[in-house]
Amino acid sequence: MSNGSGRLLAMATKGVDMSTGVVVADWIKRLVDDERKRDAMRVRKEEDAARKADLVRVHGRRLIDELRATVTRDVEAFRDEFAGDCVRDIVLEATEPEGGFVVRKPAAPAVSLTVAPHLDAGAMGCHYQFTPTNGMPPREDRLELVFAGDEGPALQVKHHGTGQMFATADALSEFLLVPVFTGRPR
Repeated sequence: MSNGSGRLLAMATKGVDMSTGVVVADWIKRLVDDERKRDAMRVRKEEDAARKADLVRVHGRRLIDELRATVTRDVEAFRDEFAGDCVRDIVLEATEPEGGFVVRKPAAPAVSLTVAPHLDAGAMGCHYQFTPTNGMPPREDRLELVFAGDEGPALQVKHHGTGQMFATADALSEFLLVPVFTGRPR
């Protein structure tokens, strides 16, 4: 090996920038590596967000429609079990063009659930209002459900506060309707 090529090899193994001949300190190399890792993570997060947005755009409305159909079926089944019992009468009405709906139990203890999808945000707002029989003011509970597509190609719904996942419209309908049917908050 000639003296010039040996010196270049030694400079390269000691962290010398070959284009400028400047020695690069170890802490700078570590910092550069960390920044490259952060850049790669940011790109992955952006790709994941774009994939989720595509899933919501393609499947979000269908998922909302499936939920509304399942809630309608479950409300009808509950009403059929208590036919003629006005205390357990449940009312369902569509409210929004995006697929929102309200489920109400008008008899004491009165309960209403408003489900408002926000497809552009990939979420559903759920608002319960419980009116007790003891003259106290109504109790309100709000929760946010988000569309999640992190575990694969299928779009699911996740409770933002607890992380609970709902893989089917049946599971989500049960979660949403139990407080309405019983008149008791979760």
